Amino acid sequence: MTGYRKQLTFCVLILFVLLCKSAQAEPTNGPLRICPDNPRYFADADVKAILLVGSHVWYNLVDMGAQDPPKPFDYEAYLDWMGKYDHNFMRMWAWEMVKWDTQGNNPKIRNNITEFHVYPHPWQRTGPGKALDGKPKFDLAKFEPEYFQRLTDRVDLARKRGIYVSVMLFEGWAMQRVEDGWKSHPFHPENNINGVNGDLNRDGKGLEVHELLVDAVTEIQKAYIRKVVDTVNRFDNVLYEISNENHPESTQWQYAMIRYIREYEKGKFTQHPIGMTFQFRGGANKDLFESPADWISPNPEGGYRDNPPANDGKKVIITDTDHLWGIGGNRAWVWKSVTRGLNPIFMDPYDGIVLGKRFDPNFEPIRHSMGYALGFAQRMDLNKCKPAATGYCLSNPGRQYLAYQPTAGDPVKLKLSSREYSFEWFDPGSGKTITSGKIRGDEKKETTFSNPV
Repeated sequence: MTGYRKQLTFCVLILFVLLCKSAQAEPTNGPLRICPDNPRYFADADVKAILLVGSHVWYNLVDMGAQDPPKPFDYEAYLDWMGKYDHNFMRMWAWEMVKWDTQGNNPKIRNNITEFHVYPHPWQRTGPGKALDGKPKFDLAKFEPEYFQRLTDRVDLARKRGIYVSVMLFEGWAMQRVEDGWKSHPFHPENNINGVNGDLNRDGKGLEVHELLVDAVTEIQKAYIRKVVDTVNRFDNVLYEISNENHPESTQWQYAMIRYIREYEKGKFTQHPIGMTFQFRGGANKDLFESPADWISPNPEGGYRDNPPANDGKKVIITDTDHLWGIGGNRAWVWKSVTRGLNPIFMDPYDGIVLGKRFDPNFEPIRHSMGYALGFAQRMDLNKCKPAATGYCLSNPGRQYLAYQPTAGDPVKLKLSSREYSFEWFDPGSGKTITSGKIRGDEKKETTFSNPV
């Protein structure tokens, strides 16, 4: 987790035509498609490019808690909270284990309680016989109605609030990092009545369930994917994510699952974007860019943490603090990412039930800046905006510019066409416009905007 310094940082917005003010939360207008004019972004049903920003938490679909069963998560309060910051995107987390032991996490963010029960799960626990946790074994041929009804309800509630939802299908981090985590997985042979064993090499990890090595497992996964797609296909605010932070050897499995969803949705009313995210540990961004995914979330290589590269439009990039810090980040990262053509999202400890502090005020600058950035993006024509080759500037040349100056007191220099512009200096720290006015550009030389502080 990064430290925070008290300093002024500024974002300057120069607009030739000032578009409408930021819209209030309205139902989503999907389904999303890669924007044909600007493939750095997704476009809505009106082919208008949109910026995606938002906070996500591990238990916004399943409940997690020290008690068994865990206390139900107040999802509507979470949506209210997202609305307070003007966020429009979340990752909706899947969890494959019946328990999460957080001792595998950074000790700086762990709480006194480290073992958390997870509920509900995609499959029914019918028995006969007891699983390793003392409850009835899973029947992997029978889906749990409560799980999929909850998925339906929560995607729909988000839709009504104008929030796009990336439905996570699988989760791979815990199988690598949670000690004895395999013992709490439904595909452990002692946890199901179907004779399924995903631990082909018997190393006690079960990573093979995400490697196309066990045919019975792959068929169960495909049936589960079909059930998820059938459940949420009608919603226009859906995206898919194959897996959170799976191991590098899962690459071909993830590619196969992307293709499987795409082929299955061809016969459906709606088709949705599919994403592939950072592979832990040792994954390479190259595998993400070469994937058949519509969108990706990279790891820190290439500067995505401190000096993000400009997006060239080969993929929609949803850059996520989860894959860059775990829990961490800062305000500057948000603005650098936005002005480089990326969509920044935040892994939020939220109420601190599992990890981190309850509503940690250190992260308020990130939460607010994502909403501020969305407000500016809604005033711009993102279909025509590209990141500058140097510096932190997103521009529709000759019309609109959004520039970020991370150093307090330094000016911003822009090459503008010879016309009059309206401009604003905005302070992300206070959330206020501190000065505004008009200026005339000169295409023969750079126009300098003096920092007002």
